[in-house]
Amino acid sequence: MLTLSARALAGRVRARDVSAREVVETHIAQIVRANPRLNAVVAERFEEARAEADAADALVGAGGDLPPLLGVPCTVKETFALTGMPNTAGLVSRVGHPAVTDAVTVARIRAAGAIPLGVTNVSELAMWFESDNRVYGRTNNPYDVTRIVGGSSGGEGAAVGAGFAPFGVGSDIGGSIRMPAFFNGVFGHKPSAGLVPNDGQFPVDNDPQMLRYQCTGPLTRHAEDLLPLLRILAGPDAEIGDADAVDLSALDVVTVEGNGARTVSPDLVAAQRRAVASLRALGARVRPASVPALKRSFDIWGAMLSASREVPFRTLLAGGGDFSTAREVGRFLRGRSPHTLPALGLAVVERWPDLLPGRGRRFVAMGEALREELTALVGDGVLFYPSFPTVAPRHNHPLRTPFAFAYTAILNVAELPATQVPLGLDAAGLPLGVQVAAAPGNDHLTIAVARHLEEAFGGWVPPRGVVPTEAVR
Repeated sequence: MLTLSARALAGRVRARDVSAREVVETHIAQIVRANPRLNAVVAERFEEARAEADAADALVGAGGDLPPLLGVPCTVKETFALTGMPNTAGLVSRVGHPAVTDAVTVARIRAAGAIPLGVTNVSELAMWFESDNRVYGRTNNPYDVTRIVGGSSGGEGAAVGAGFAPFGVGSDIGGSIRMPAFFNGVFGHKPSAGLVPNDGQFPVDNDPQMLRYQCTGPLTRHAEDLLPLLRILAGPDAEIGDADAVDLSALDVVTVEGNGARTVSPDLVAAQRRAVASLRALGARVRPASVPALKRSFDIWGAMLSASREVPFRTLLAGGGDFSTAREVGRFLRGRSPHTLPALGLAVVERWPDLLPGRGRRFVAMGEALREELTALVGDGVLFYPSFPTVAPRHNHPLRTPFAFAYTAILNVAELPATQVPLGLDAAGLPLGVQVAAAPGNDHLTIAVARHLEEAFGGWVPPRGVVPTEAVR
């Protein structure tokens, strides 16, 4: 039960091969066993989950039509409102004010029968790629606890990667689904802009363009769950293509192996080439490409977010009040700050575009042109692109390479759907992977490719010593 997909678990519950209570108890036991070392789940709702599992079993016993995820456990990123659970986004000033309702996407998965077991850790205010904050502390990678889990949905990546649940719900404004999925060896999908609502999250910016850059999506241990979950999250009126109808042998594949600013490690380039070759072997037309504008990915992403942001990050950090850089840095140096160093750094650099408005406008224009270029480049096919320059870095290393997340971030402002796909482990036992992107509205293409790559390369590899050996067998 710790290795099955959500779809397979739901099928077993419906067939009465196993009870929802057994499924939930098995995953709770895994959290109790492994979470102390990982710190992925930061607040649990085990008793409520047990009651919901018993109610699910009663529904199965009564017969009739059953919701598609009935009895399937999941986890939820702490930035999403989940009734009765904390919703701090790692901000000390929000402690003690639990959510009083469900975010719209949380409500949708619960209506589909899923049972949340708890909420998972994030970076402070969901704006850094190591999940660490003054409320919950730091989350560790299940493949190597000395390494990061990514951010801001880092707790979700670690929870799904460690077998705590078959799927989780995350959000992504610069790679916050795809980086954690990559570092923790699982699948993660950033939908097309505007496909899934962001209502009920904190923080969320209500600027219409920011709501297109920020995307809500699933993290899963198996690719077959991506499309069903995307349909549930997007709602009944969303138009999403059929992955089963995709002819991979007729697919056009563009592969870009780097952005020209930061070199990708040889093992990740080799993994990407193996993945591309597996599609070429089916008959797909493969074309290597270079996109020079990708070299300015971080500048473009930063400028486009700055131009669209309604509420400054530093205002959120200050709880809606005035943020004093000198005061907060002084408190940090004295060991008295309620904020992390990356959050303080972002509050400082956030003002740079205001000081150089001409430079910001130039990068916004460059980003708009790049969006058109990438959309035309991929056409009706898919784009292979690295998820990150290296495998999961060691803790604190992102402070030395703060712009490395540009590989995922650029696809947010380009508004392309993208699926992070695991491609096995490297010699050190750390997950490899690649992003598969497509033109807006073609989410089903990237998911179809993800399903093929899982079959070809094995998909999620349960971390040794974390998921019990008997479960893997």
